[in-house]
Amino acid sequence: MLQFLADPAVHLAVNPLDASSLLAAFGALGIAAVLFAETGLLVGFFLPGDSLLFTAGLLCVPGATKGPQLHLWQVLPAALVGALVGAQVGYLIGRRGGRALLGRTRRKSLLEGVARAEELLNRYGHGKAIVLARFIPVVRTVLNPLCGVLDVPVRSFTFWQVAGGVVWTVGVVLAGYGLGSSVPSIDRYLLPIIGLVVVVSMLPLVLELFRARKARRHGGDA
Repeated sequence: MLQFLADPAVHLAVNPLDASSLLAAFGALGIAAVLFAETGLLVGFFLPGDSLLFTAGLLCVPGATKGPQLHLWQVLPAALVGALVGAQVGYLIGRRGGRALLGRTRRKSLLEGVARAEELLNRYGHGKAIVLARFIPVVRTVLNPLCGVLDVPVRSFTFWQVAGGVVWTVGVVLAGYGLGSSVPSIDRYLLPIIGLVVVVSMLPLVLELFRARKARRHGGDA
């Protein structure tokens, strides 16, 4: 990993939307930084959390790919620290910044994420919504500050975000590790697999949008 960090050409070639590029350049430290930004800072909503964790798991299998070699004992703690600290910081930002912070953005994806996050909280309650949000891109970015805005009790938020964060990070990393361990020459299928992970991770958000539109349509018909 040090040779990647020492080579300035690598920094210029880093693509923040490409999990493999991020991992090649920054290794486990990159995982912590990306998950912190994605779950704690509204500006990180576009970052590839799911594909990053899955790819990191694949790269922990010795010889499975031609990419950088990572290790589970580095990846799992880095992922946990980034995801858990990020969520807690996002919550604190929400408590101090208020709804004005979320209302300031004009990005359609973020505004839709706020609407979905509020819907999750109303439908499932704090605990289940906080855990489910971990698996939904954009929603996991906005729900943490939104919980701070709505004055969700800090103990309740902390308990559920830790529970959801552990299940999400460890589960996705181990899924990548398990696939890399069981499929020979997985390098051949790496791009399609990562693409599939991205599509699957977006399904909950698409389903929520579909349900919301369907509910509004039925409401208008009534």
